[in-house]
Formats: sequence, structure tokens, C-alpha cells
Amino acid sequence: MRIIHAASELNPAGRKVCLGIGFFDGVHLGHQQIIRQTLTDARQHDAVGLVVTFDPHPSVIVAPDRVPPLIYSPSRKLRAIEALGADTLLLIRFDRAFSEQTGEAFVRKLARDLGRLQSLCVGANFVFGHQRRGNVELLRKLGGELGFTVHGMAAVALGGRTVSSTRIREAIRSGDLDQAGQMLGRAYSLTGPVVRGDGLGRQLGFPTANLETAGLALPPHGVYAAWAQTGNLTRRAVLSIGLRPTLPNPRPQLRVEAHLLDFSGDLYGRELEVVFVERLRAEEKFASLADLQRQIARDILQAQTRF
Repeated sequence: MRIIHAASELNPAGRKVCLGIGFFDGVHLGHQQIIRQTLTDARQHDAVGLVVTFDPHPSVIVAPDRVPPLIYSPSRKLRAIEALGADTLLLIRFDRAFSEQTGEAFVRKLARDLGRLQSLCVGANFVFGHQRRGNVELLRKLGGELGFTVHGMAAVALGGRTVSSTRIREAIRSGDLDQAGQMLGRAYSLTGPVVRGDGLGRQLGFPTANLETAGLALPPHGVYAAWAQTGNLTRRAVLSIGLRPTLPNPRPQLRVEAHLLDFSGDLYGRELEVVFVERLRAEEKFASLADLQRQIARDILQAQTRF
């Protein structure tokens, strides 16, 4: 998938452009509907299908005290969009200047820079522009003037409730990862770069890959069976999320650590995705490191029966 950072980079060579716009955290069932409609429009009209998204989350700029934890890291979100068949994505830097642009100015600039718009697809409740004053009604007004159609896609429902990024975050926090996976349309996973830890896992005989997960929504503390994936490497793993209460530390820090089964090697700096299979147990405090070591061995044996 080609990633551009300004609409003027697209160069559609005279073809019309079909747009799908959203932040798309999690790329859940509702987001997939928007992106698929965009690509369907593009095929029907021999147009260029362009997915438009933003980084960072708009709340980082406009409401820094209310920034939600993200379901997916930026790179994982882009891979999920690409998996839906998107060829080109416009990744817009959401900064202070961009946040102060009116919704109308945003759309008119897109139309000017892209050439001819054929269609624009968003969620029915999509709001945008300075102070969130833009909406689907404004898009339809501009579409009538500028010659493009607008799809305001109705929300997808699951279990009698609307699928949303907020609802998925709630499911993750509560540990209902099956429900989160249903709304995502794929098994829930957590992705982050592998960073250096303190080497305790290696000392205990179970080396771990420590994931940097700052800013991401996390499941409850505990030990999980999971698949670990990076590049072409896929291994079964035991994942620990928590504060490591067995260690004497007056200021414990949250750790997300994956022990890959049947693997030895250096993963530092690589992005690792862990796909959750099942929760094995809650986080526990043990009387000694030897007790912890024995429990880790039992966790691994238990995990091996879960794949």
C-alpha cells in the first residue's frame, strides 16, 4: 500500500477519486464497511480509491486530557487497512494548524488537490473540522456543489449494540477479548516494538521480549497464551501483563512481556504482534523468585494445551 502525506502527491492521472475518511482505530466492522464501500465505488467508476486517516488521535491536540487509549498502534492500523485491499492511503498529520481548519475548507482543499472527486464515504455520525462543526449534512451540501456523492454509512450492530472503538476498548479493559475480536472482525492482538528490559526473564531461564505499549488499551493484568508474530516468524508464546508484584519495587512499572516457545534469538527493535488465545491466570505475588520460576514453567505447560 502506497502511503502519501499530502493530497497533492496522489497524481490520479485524470481519473476521479473515491475517498473514505476516518480515524479508524481498530479498523473494526464499521470501519471496514466504509473502506469497502470506498473501494467498491472506485472499481465501479474506474476511479482511484483513497483511504484518508490521521495521526495522532485528534484528542491529542484538541482535548489532551481526554485522549483515549488506542486499540491499535499506528503501524498495525495501516496493515489492517491494507489487508482490506486499499492501494493508497493519505496519512494526514493532525496538528494544531490542521485542527483550526474548518470542515468546509478541509473538503474544498481535498477536492482542489485531488482533482475530481467521485464519492466520499464516512460514518453516518462523522464530525470533522474546527470545533467538530462539519458533518454528513455539510458533506452532502458540498457534494451537490462540487459534483461528488456522499455515503453516510449506518453503524454496524452486534449483540443489539453499535460497534464502536469505545465499546471495543471497554471489552479489552474488562477482559472480554472474544467480544473485542468479534467487533474487530479478527482476533484481538497487541502490537509494539521490542525494547530492552532488566533481563530477569533470562535469569529465570525464560527470556522474554518486552513490548512498548504506551498509549494502547490493555487487557487485565495476568498471564495469557498467545501467538507471537514478527515478519515471517510465528511462535506460540506465554504473555505476561502486569506490575511483577513478586519483585521488591516501591515504584513498579507496567510490563508486557512475551516468552516465545521454541525460539532463541534477538528481537530488539523489531515490532512484535501478540494475538491472544486464552487467559491462563490472574497476576499473582509469589513468596520467592524460585516459586515464580516454577509457576512460569507450569504456565508454559498449560499454554501448550491451548493452541
